[in-house]
Amino acid sequence: MANEIELKLALAETGPEALHHHPRLAGLPTTTTRLGNTYFDTPEGELEAARLALRLRHDDTRLVQTLKTSGRGGGGLSNRGEWEWEVLGPGLDLSKLADLPPMASLGEGVLGRLTPRFSTDFSREIWWWEDDTATLEVALDLGEIRAGERTATIRELELELKDGDEAAMLDLAEILAKTVPLRPSDTSKAARGAALLAGCWTLPEGGTASAWLHRAVVALDALADTGEDAWRDTARQALWRLAALQDARVSEDAQRLAEALHQTHWLTEDFGRRALGLARRLPKVALG
Repeated sequence: MANEIELKLALAETGPEALHHHPRLAGLPTTTTRLGNTYFDTPEGELEAARLALRLRHDDTRLVQTLKTSGRGGGGLSNRGEWEWEVLGPGLDLSKLADLPPMASLGEGVLGRLTPRFSTDFSREIWWWEDDTATLEVALDLGEIRAGERTATIRELELELKDGDEAAMLDLAEILAKTVPLRPSDTSKAARGAALLAGCWTLPEGGTASAWLHRAVVALDALADTGEDAWRDTARQALWRLAALQDARVSEDAQRLAEALHQTHWLTEDFGRRALGLARRLPKVALG
């Protein structure tokens, strides 16, 4: 098992163009790949209930099977367990899957009932970013999630730590946020697809400062995929609860974010910088 450590950022509509013009990335070489992914679960959603995600990914030359756990994080950050291996296809490699500890705990009957549930199709443009502290894979994903007749847009940036200090992900994100409208996102493509398929979103509970931030971020993820303004209100309420719990600096950022959500075009560079500041200062939580 490997640990996938990354920072996920949702971009405004103008975000990809702004990203390409950012001086920290503009001079770096890139590679672009088309990725088609099919996610599997039982009809009852037993993998989702166990906070697991199983997919087959087609890239230009390979078919790769991946199982991920939920892990810990918040404010866009995540640290998840991941098993990944190349397969011959066309379907799942059930024999190796059965040997993995998370699947073994679900029982043998689950394997025989796995079925395709939803899919994602997107282009991935990759930059490699290095400094004295870390090496990061910077991946811009543009495409869509499809679950039955429902679709949702993929427009996100993932900063994945390949070597070095985790803080480098937030360092780079804060630099990018000076000119790129972005925000932390806590909802994986798998979780978004499952919500799209079910036609409903489930929010994490609040309580601690970190939990309120996580709730606000997931509510904004739901807003992006559904367009339902009630999620904006939910995010705003969570941020006000966060503001009431914390010190002056955290409280000010949370209040400013809550106030920004009254605006039509709330996803600005300032919004992203303040949200990333909260992610840096607050502890991690268990992710769904």
